[in-house]
Amino acid sequence: MPPDPALKAWLALSLIHGLGGEGARRLLKQFASPEAVFAASPASLKPFVKAEVAGTIARGIDHEAIAPALAWLETEGNHLVTLADEDYPQALLNITDPPILLYVKGRLDLLNRTSVAIVGSRNATPQGIVNAEDFACALSHAGLCIISGMALGIDAAAHRGALRGQGSSIAVVGTGLDKVYPAANRDLAYTLAGEGALLSEFPLGTPPLGTNFPRRNRLISGMSIGTLVVEASLQSGSLITARQALEQGRDVFAIPGSIHSPQSRGCHALIKQGAKLAETAQDILEELTVQLKPTASEAEKPDTKNTGLLALAGFDPVSIDQLCQRSGLTVSQLSAMLLALELEGRIAALPGGLFQRIH
Repeated sequence: MPPDPALKAWLALSLIHGLGGEGARRLLKQFASPEAVFAASPASLKPFVKAEVAGTIARGIDHEAIAPALAWLETEGNHLVTLADEDYPQALLNITDPPILLYVKGRLDLLNRTSVAIVGSRNATPQGIVNAEDFACALSHAGLCIISGMALGIDAAAHRGALRGQGSSIAVVGTGLDKVYPAANRDLAYTLAGEGALLSEFPLGTPPLGTNFPRRNRLISGMSIGTLVVEASLQSGSLITARQALEQGRDVFAIPGSIHSPQSRGCHALIKQGAKLAETAQDILEELTVQLKPTASEAEKPDTKNTGLLALAGFDPVSIDQLCQRSGLTVSQLSAMLLALELEGRIAALPGGLFQRIH
């Protein structure tokens, strides 16, 4: 099927040199659609963009420039999502500079799933790696999509943990989607493309330039209802993501660590500045008031391996009424699941009708 002419116009507008996202949004606000922008005269364009950009637009769609992306689009699983599409991440509409077009490889259904960002140091400690994987896995089992940047260290660990849960994961990258950076994460990128998603606002062929990553970070925080920083030095780029999250009105969480560890100082600084201290995934779930909403199949057949229920239980004693409120399940459904988990040695029944997770 030939590409939609409207999509060609969106793609061509996004690739105009010297226009940028702000200029493109200004034109869209004035002319309503990319096709109308390309139909406009240079004189009507000049009040909104530089003269040379107006001239480029007036010459029409550059079919040679858009050809690589259209060819890339023919591969199964590759998508172009525009600002006007239903699949466009609605959370990004609330940030100051949403991209007009996104390149996506993988599952489009994840783009509007309730998400939490997990970020941190590339030079993570072994404990930091474990924490990132465990938190991501628990939050994913609770139904949250985990978003990160596919960097080495904490990012990669967060993706790996999230892919073990039902919420899955999205990697927002700072290159074109025809490149994998860093190369050491090639296998992870392949898995994300099949089970999660890769997303970029950068055109195909874009190399890993240093200036790309702060821009990438605003999408990581912007697509999420909260950002968790696992480990970070005082110079870490993760602190940029945390600051952008605050500017976007999102919650910020940080895991504390040793006062002697350089990789904990960024997290401690965030906590001093008002970030919420996170010791367990339950701390995040409670703060965000996230409820696990079971699918019809889950409601019909309790899952004895459902660590999502364990994540909602946390590590403190909890009553079955509290679990009903957190999970949305009925008492009978929970009773069956709790019994199975108790037999498996994963949860213990306490006096007073309470239950406690066994770590």
